[in-house]
Amino acid sequence: MIVLGLTGSIGTGKSTTAAMFRDLDIPVHDADATVHDLYRGEAVLPVAARFPGALKDGVIDRKALSALLAEAPEGFRDLEAIIHPLVRAREAAFLAKEREKGAPLVVLDIPLLYETGGEARVDKVVVVTCDPQTQRARVLARPGMTEEKFQLILSRQIPDAEKRRRADFIIDTGRGLEAAREQVEEVIAELTSPM
Repeated sequence: MIVLGLTGSIGTGKSTTAAMFRDLDIPVHDADATVHDLYRGEAVLPVAARFPGALKDGVIDRKALSALLAEAPEGFRDLEAIIHPLVRAREAAFLAKEREKGAPLVVLDIPLLYETGGEARVDKVVVVTCDPQTQRARVLARPGMTEEKFQLILSRQIPDAEKRRRADFIIDTGRGLEAAREQVEEVIAELTSPM
């Protein structure tokens, strides 16, 4: 089974690209969705102990947590120490299940793949990219997004050019959905066709 890491900076179209893999019957493990789930489950108590102001109605409120981290970015390290092992455990269970089913290819959708050393856990990496103007317009169109938040997020991500340099495959979403889908199909074909 080939494990393909999928990553890309905020606003480059990574989630849309992950959905394209799913639509083509490739199993995808979404690290972000896992974190959202953990904030309603086993991460609630440890995160609330470290960030009491983030607890609302028995779950971790992502907006409140984000505000706390914007005020004190050093808290990211503590948050990652809580969350990353939980995400990895879910990822390992996903990989074991897909291996048992005989899946030839799976995707690990990990936004901070390079930032967390995740490339060591995958066989190949695909980086989703687009031009900076498109990225910026997409991000600033999100509800509640500000220039300051955008810059904070970018500051925690390896620059797009560096991600592209390290990638095995690049999918450019700036040329439209159809072109991106064709690139996804090419990646799948290359990784699953017999030698």
